[in-house]
Amino acid sequence: MRGKEFASANPCPKVTKRRAMARLVKTVVLVGMMGAGKTAVGTALARQLGVDFRDSDEEIVRAANRTIAEIFERDGEPFFRARETEVIGRLLRGTPCVLSTGGGAFLSEANRTLIHDVGVSVWLRADLELLWQRVRHKTTRPLLRTANPRETLRELYERRQPLYAQADITVESAAERSVEEMAARVVEALHGRPDVLEV
Repeated sequence: MRGKEFASANPCPKVTKRRAMARLVKTVVLVGMMGAGKTAVGTALARQLGVDFRDSDEEIVRAANRTIAEIFERDGEPFFRARETEVIGRLLRGTPCVLSTGGGAFLSEANRTLIHDVGVSVWLRADLELLWQRVRHKTTRPLLRTANPRETLRELYERRQPLYAQADITVESAAERSVEEMAARVVEALHGRPDVLEV
């Protein structure tokens, strides 16, 4: 069983200048459901750590010159997942950064192993109702293009939770927490990992 770390439930302390200047040694890979805030929190986290922010979905879109929905429709999910693994591997081998991944990326055992061995995974855990409120009006989620998108989201949520739980670190998301507060909570959790963040 991999070691787990959970961010404290206490109110998030402000990130000090000293902590913001800590050096990132490994890439931080944000995982979790669609709507968990991986892109928004990841952008703020990268800013707080002074490193680049990358998004695996954006890298795939740029390389294919097509949207995720178009790739799913034309080439299918297996093709997309193969490209996703290639992109994650390439980014993990580069300069340490904050990497946001698509909701399905961490479901792959190969991806989980690669991320665990080379970087550190952080699960942004949010409850189903919060996720639904965030994604219900989005038209860019190919997996939710069903007759009952909320039920589809619930099924995905229940199926994926045990796999997300294998992440190295878990940080609880909440509607009342700002993006900056969430990013600061991730920084605090990373300070428990000297192999990831050098002060």
